[in-house]
Amino acid sequence: MEFRIADTFVDSLTNLNNREQKAVKTTVFDLQLNLAGSGLSFHKLERAKDPNFASARVNRDIRLIVHRSRGSMLVCYVDHHDAAYQWAQRRKLETHPKTGAAQLLEIRETVKKIVIPDYVIEKRAKPPLFTGVSDDDLLSYGVPPEWLADARAANEDNLLDLAEHLPDEAAEALLELAIGGTPATPAVVAPAADPFEHPDALRRFRTMSDVDELARALEYPWEKWTIFLHPKQRRIVERDYKGPARVSGSAGTGKTVVALHRAVYLAKNNPDTRVLLATFSETLANALKTKLRRLLHHQPRLGEQIEVYAMNT
Repeated sequence: MEFRIADTFVDSLTNLNNREQKAVKTTVFDLQLNLAGSGLSFHKLERAKDPNFASARVNRDIRLIVHRSRGSMLVCYVDHHDAAYQWAQRRKLETHPKTGAAQLLEIRETVKKIVIPDYVIEKRAKPPLFTGVSDDDLLSYGVPPEWLADARAANEDNLLDLAEHLPDEAAEALLELAIGGTPATPAVVAPAADPFEHPDALRRFRTMSDVDELARALEYPWEKWTIFLHPKQRRIVERDYKGPARVSGSAGTGKTVVALHRAVYLAKNNPDTRVLLATFSETLANALKTKLRRLLHHQPRLGEQIEVYAMNT
């Protein structure tokens, strides 16, 4: 059985205090080591629309929300008792029928109508943004079928509100279309493929292959870049280049994250070699060393293969 964590769990973990986080981490470690769950108190969620959701007791108040199926245990969320249950009742895990990606969705019928605030309502309603985009194209961008009507009706005033309810790949595609751009061609996998291995699914679900990997994910839950990568970033990190390659982009587009993950990827796949990660600034070199330690928190020997160096020293 595969053991996975979702980005929604990582986000929710940061909302707890330190003592609560420590208790949650202990429970998650126990769950990974014993996927059958014996010794943990699971409770089926009667009001959940997804029958595979269950809660796992952390203490008297804190509950983990997990999704259990025959081949997978997915840790989805953690919160205080009532809030955790309410979160699960509004969501379901599905495989998108067009892209084949696993998506943790907000159930449309549980979301209040997306209303435009009074202060932006004008006498004349704004026109829908995507009249020139077919339903098939919207689905191919990862828009869930039950949210298709909302996407079709979206205008300038409510698009950002709608995007908050959609999977990242769908939200990004709609925003790109809204500014006149053309979203990247979405990845489509074979019907029999693992939906969790879809490039878009890998940005929100991570398989934890061992205790060390889980420990790293839980050590710095606010540093999501150590766990989840955008599909474009992952392609650059794992590509087999025949020579030098240049990655360009403005500030904040993730170039540094790509460089760090690329260095680790090369070190893992070439255990007898050393990797040089160079920059032109001593300040940035020190920052890279700090981030590299976080990325390799439980793999210090791998870090011995990577040298971070400032070219101006």
